[in-house]
Amino acid sequence: MQALRDFVAGRRLFVLTGAGCSTDSGLPDYRDGAGGWKRKPPIDFQTFMGGELARARYWARGLVGWRRFGQAQPNAAHRALAAMERDGGIALLVTQNVDGLHQAAGSRAVLDLHGRMTDVLCTACGWRGPRAHWQAQLEALNPGWAGLDAPDAPDGDADLDGLDFAGFAVPGCPHCGGIVKPDVVFFGELVPRERYERAMAALDEADAVLVVGSSLMVHSGYRYVKEASQRGLPIAAINLGRTRADDLLGLKVEQSCAQALGALCRAQV
Repeated sequence: MQALRDFVAGRRLFVLTGAGCSTDSGLPDYRDGAGGWKRKPPIDFQTFMGGELARARYWARGLVGWRRFGQAQPNAAHRALAAMERDGGIALLVTQNVDGLHQAAGSRAVLDLHGRMTDVLCTACGWRGPRAHWQAQLEALNPGWAGLDAPDAPDGDADLDGLDFAGFAVPGCPHCGGIVKPDVVFFGELVPRERYERAMAALDEADAVLVVGSSLMVHSGYRYVKEASQRGLPIAAINLGRTRADDLLGLKVEQSCAQALGALCRAQV
């Protein structure tokens, strides 16, 4: 912890967060301690767009999972990062998470690299709407599903399987009838160029990089750490288990993010 305090002291950080930052808020993560999948990988864009049954299964699981995901609250890690930003210690917080908990904790300099589950969008006309309203439509069209329960899975999903999803009704876009998806980057989609450019520009303003709760197995996050290493920026990580960038780290703290960052902020008070 002293090494972590020394690392952040007087520096302006580029912070990259992943699912481990939100596990203490009750949201499951994807990876085990070795960086492998704990469960079947999430749906990809091609599968979602390729068939009505795949979309019905996705939204049925989402109907159940959203009830708890949408109520999640920031934990000590989110609050600590918001406090660090207020103290001028963060140039930009780039999150791979889609839960919006950094903003709920008070962070403002946040780049949602993969979007946010709080909105949905039409893949045909670009219409956007709130996920809460979409949830209400799903429940109204599928009253028999609204009372089901299942274990939580990452990103508002639920382990709802073994059912006939063919009878699950999914509404179309209210403007054009097109296919609606959550406003997030699925596997198989590219991160929008403007987000990539904003993150890269933030590295120009940063003195060091702090990774919080990410195994960095996904290239969309790992590339910023790789770029930071090539620029000679110091890099630290708080993560339980292996990361893809272990050989690039100058410091690694193997604790829960809430525990480590909570202690860091208490020590700075």
